[in-house]
Amino acid sequence: MRVEYSAQANVASVFPDGPLGKADFDAVAAQIDPVIERHGQLNGLIIASESFPGWESFAALIHHLRFVHDHHRAVRRVALVTDSVLGTLAETIARHFVAAEIRHFACGDMAAAADWVAGDQ
Repeated sequence: MRVEYSAQANVASVFPDGPLGKADFDAVAAQIDPVIERHGQLNGLIIASESFPGWESFAALIHHLRFVHDHHRAVRRVALVTDSVLGTLAETIARHFVAAEIRHFACGDMAAAADWVAGDQ
């Protein structure tokens, strides 16, 4: 999984490249935890993948849920940039369980997603 961070916007972007595993969430945490410690929060997190890659195992799913639990209060907005139907479903369901605002964007709307997570709109 590729992770990018914009210090100017205080936004992290993650780009899954295959089924999600425990190591992926550990790698993301290693990059964003120091930022959260320094700034108190991330303005936004962009998760961009044309389709949902799934998880390597049930243990990876559990690790994903733990990652969300440990970080959702420290991220102001989450943009799901995907053409997967799971993007809309995840947006709807996650609103009930996480503190961050969540919005789904189509793959072609990466710029709009970046503007939204970094902005005040």
